Amino acid sequence: MTDPLSPIFSALADPTRRAILGMLLEDDMAVTDVAEPFAMSLAAISKHLQVLADAGLISREKRGRVIWCKLEPDAMRAASVWMQGFGQFEPVDLDALERFLETELRDVPPAPPDQGTTEVD
Repeated sequence: MTDPLSPIFSALADPTRRAILGMLLEDDMAVTDVAEPFAMSLAAISKHLQVLADAGLISREKRGRVIWCKLEPDAMRAASVWMQGFGQFEPVDLDALERFLETELRDVPPAPPDQGTTEVD
């Protein structure tokens, strides 16, 4: 049995690949256009694109002599479902915690002054 989440999270671990995915949110792009904003070789960008394709996050299609990249948003569904499982916990309501502490501490006598210090008049 293969783990479908590991390649996705591995691909998302790199900031360059996350930036590429962000660019592809807008529209399909030619590989050369994907590479343009990055200060790296076309070969390096191609390796990043291969990792994204292997994870199923993008697809590539040759149209004429140009290779186009397309975001595959459904590929992240399994990762999204897995991450949403951790959202089942209620967020901490700090205002309610403060009200609770005020109520509980209202009847507690104040602590005696520190005996180790003396005041100078």
